[in-house]
Amino acid sequence: MVIKEIQQYAEIRPKARAYLCFLLSRNIPNKTPEITLDTIVTALKRIKKEVREIEALYVLDPKGKQVINNISRNPDYRTGEGENRAERAYYYRAVREKRCILTDPYPSRIEGKLVVTAAYPVYDDKGKLRYVVALDIPLDRLLHMVHPSSGETAFGRFSKISYGAFSAALLAVAFILFINGVKAFFTSELNILHIDIKEMFEATILLTLSLAIFDLVKAIFEEEVLGHHKKGEPDEIHKTMVRFLGSIIIALAIEALMLVFKFAIIDPEKLVYAVYLIGGVTMLLFGLSIYLRSISKRS
Repeated sequence: MVIKEIQQYAEIRPKARAYLCFLLSRNIPNKTPEITLDTIVTALKRIKKEVREIEALYVLDPKGKQVINNISRNPDYRTGEGENRAERAYYYRAVREKRCILTDPYPSRIEGKLVVTAAYPVYDDKGKLRYVVALDIPLDRLLHMVHPSSGETAFGRFSKISYGAFSAALLAVAFILFINGVKAFFTSELNILHIDIKEMFEATILLTLSLAIFDLVKAIFEEEVLGHHKKGEPDEIHKTMVRFLGSIIIALAIEALMLVFKFAIIDPEKLVYAVYLIGGVTMLLFGLSIYLRSISKRS
């Protein structure tokens, strides 16, 4: 899920920065003659009460040294006073750009989960940097707060349940086809000298369709229920579709071969229908080759 969260963050980052920077600028006075640490701390406590998703808030001096312990609901996070954070990206970016910034996701030191930091430089009325105010918020909480993912909404949960139900139903169909395909082998006479080609082909078709449906179930469950989207990897995205279509083409080709043998023996006049089916399989192969070529060009 980490890759998906980072991709979602890239999409909502401008909105997240606008919201967090507005939150800081609205509560903390800037470019005023009387800027005190107590005023900033009071504002940060007010922000903590207003936005429960924030994990920690703290203040740095102009050199990047933390001047207060973290303000947090979690007692384990109420540390940090005296630490030098001058090498942190959020500090030197805020100082260099002279504006509120939002970092890329990075692992927190305490729990190792992904967090982002908004940093807001505070100047006095003469333009001198007095403090850098920062707040940390876990990536998953930020995504939920700024732009809830489809899986966190009521409709999203309903969609997941529906896709899960369809996946279970299709899996049952694949299982039934597999059982009948295996059964066809064992119920036929296992005589190498007298093999019933028709029964062998029918069993092969059933197993091929079972594999194709199972592949489809796997793709639906992983992408729609578990959320394992594979953006930026065209081969992976379309692999399931190609394998499914390939399985269908194989099944139709086997069926066409069966019809050729059958009509050649009992009714040669109907061979034309087998030819039509072979032509349909050829067209499917031609369309699949065009599809694969278009994918390779885009990648």
